[in-house]
Amino acid sequence: MSRLQGSKDFWIGALRSEGPAFAAAVAEAPPETPVLSCPGWTVNDLTLHLAGIYHWVYSFAGSGQTEVPARRDTSVAPPSGLSALQLWQQGYDQLMTLFDGLDPEAPAWNWAPQPKRAGFWPRRMAHETAVHRWDAQLAIAAGEPVEAKLAADGVSEVLDTWLPAGRRQMKGDWHGVVQLAATDADQQWYLRLRGEGVALLDTATIFDHDDHHARAQVSGTASDLLLALWGRVSFETLDVAGDRALLDGLRTG
Repeated sequence: MSRLQGSKDFWIGALRSEGPAFAAAVAEAPPETPVLSCPGWTVNDLTLHLAGIYHWVYSFAGSGQTEVPARRDTSVAPPSGLSALQLWQQGYDQLMTLFDGLDPEAPAWNWAPQPKRAGFWPRRMAHETAVHRWDAQLAIAAGEPVEAKLAADGVSEVLDTWLPAGRRQMKGDWHGVVQLAATDADQQWYLRLRGEGVALLDTATIFDHDDHHARAQVSGTASDLLLALWGRVSFETLDVAGDRALLDGLRTG
């Protein structure tokens, strides 16, 4: 089943590791270097994207309000004299200061079908940063896997947050049961796809003898599972059995 791998401190710790790693990769690459895992983007685009998300989350995550915030301006450019990486660093520093003092139970808006609590955002920003750190490192041919425990929680986040919110990469009418297994994190997930719906299952439920739905099983490292769910690597790079068509219903982003 999906389960949280940590707490606010765990996710902040991940940000303290993944953030500087992202910045180091960006600093090494010329701004116009293509980001192969994000077709059409350059390293400069990737940096501005993540900087914009940081500044946007900072604007409301600590407000104590659950109203929908103003939409994020995706066309924001650095102020004169400020590079994209400097804008990113500014947003990162502000966000880390906010998160350090944040009560995870305080009210805060989020877009997912779950309680509107501030603790949503350290988790979300840890995974946003980890995946984009991988993107930035790939641009300089130095992609390192996401740490297993963090990646396993990232898989859980896709299954308990992104897919239930309808945030799939493509529309489709999938019906079946999928088992994901992280070989380095001692964790498995079982989920049932029903058209646009998705439900996480108890481990026993999948073995119900009355269930005749199509099935698929995928195993690999937690990092590879996470990157496949985010469309960064192909599911074909993992160990797959059963109905591969079901896997199209798991991609998010």
